[in-house]
Amino acid sequence: MAVLHIVNRSPMAAPALRQCLARLGEDDSLLLIEDGVYAVAAQGEAAALLAGRRVYALEADLAARGLDQAERLAGVETVDYAGFVRMAAEHAQVLSWT
Repeated sequence: MAVLHIVNRSPMAAPALRQCLARLGEDDSLLLIEDGVYAVAAQGEAAALLAGRRVYALEADLAARGLDQAERLAGVETVDYAGFVRMAAEHAQVLSWT
């Protein structure tokens, strides 16, 4: 049963990302929104934690925080709002981490 995990807090400001990753299953997906998108900064501390995971980031939030393609970790897929809704519908469960 695949789970969509959603993190909206910066990895520097809250433990939500680490707590989420500790429970992320092999078939699960991680969607970073709002300040959670700071986790995909290539120079950030969270980079090593995200390696090998199925990670997505909301395009609008990346743009709002000035994280362009060159500053992001390789392998992180971006989604728009329609993609966010589609992901939520495709997963058996959705868990939000704050």
